[in-house]
Amino acid sequence: MSTFSQELIGRSGYLNEGFADVYDRYRPSPPSEVLDVLTVVAGVERPALVVDLGCGTGLATRAWAERVDEVIGVEPNPRMLERARAATEQSNVRYVEAFGAETRLPDGRADLVTSFQSFHWMEPQPVLAEAARILRDGGVFAACDYDVPPFVEPEVDAAFSALLKARREARKRLGIPAGAASWPKERHLDEIRASGRFRFTRELVAHGWRETDAGGVAGLAESIGALRHHPPEQLRLRETADRVLGDRTWPQLLCYRIRIGIK
Repeated sequence: MSTFSQELIGRSGYLNEGFADVYDRYRPSPPSEVLDVLTVVAGVERPALVVDLGCGTGLATRAWAERVDEVIGVEPNPRMLERARAATEQSNVRYVEAFGAETRLPDGRADLVTSFQSFHWMEPQPVLAEAARILRDGGVFAACDYDVPPFVEPEVDAAFSALLKARREARKRLGIPAGAASWPKERHLDEIRASGRFRFTRELVAHGWRETDAGGVAGLAESIGALRHHPPEQLRLRETADRVLGDRTWPQLLCYRIRIGIK
């Protein structure tokens, strides 16, 4: 069991009552363009098996359902996993409660092992060893992260960024480090290369769109974690989103950075 991941989950607020519902409602599923890129990199028209590490409420796991024979979400947080199972109807999607370094899945079967917006929650080298174990030769590990905040509108995005800055300052002041403080996302590719388990590594980029509104912007910010340490910035974001977006639906641009390793 990863002590790092276990402690991070414990202090994140992700085990709080009702948080999994907020997460599942407001976090984005990966756009089809990102899944297209991963399928091409895996060199198959239809993957036989995708394993999604740190799957949370299954947003990325379920996104694969129509495109693969089987997809397995791996998640150690029981409340997130409960929400994932409740939200999933597809028969080729299943979940296991486990840490990313200890999936207990069979050797050499997966075409893709993915980690959407979650690799920074994991101690990278043990997880990469596990990913390499369950991947077939030529299979792909991919750490996929979208930029936060996604682009909606300049004034709204500035208010969102101010909230994120306040979160960082509050964490520093209270001595509560974020997961990305230990394993920054910009170092994911370095970790993949350092593992020595992949014959080809590089970073790819892709983007996609989804619709949002003022409530969706505020909800996405809430889904990042507890906001109790900086209510002024939280309120300012809500007020800005309400004033600028009103009751309209707006396009939200999701920009993904995809760090891959091919076994």
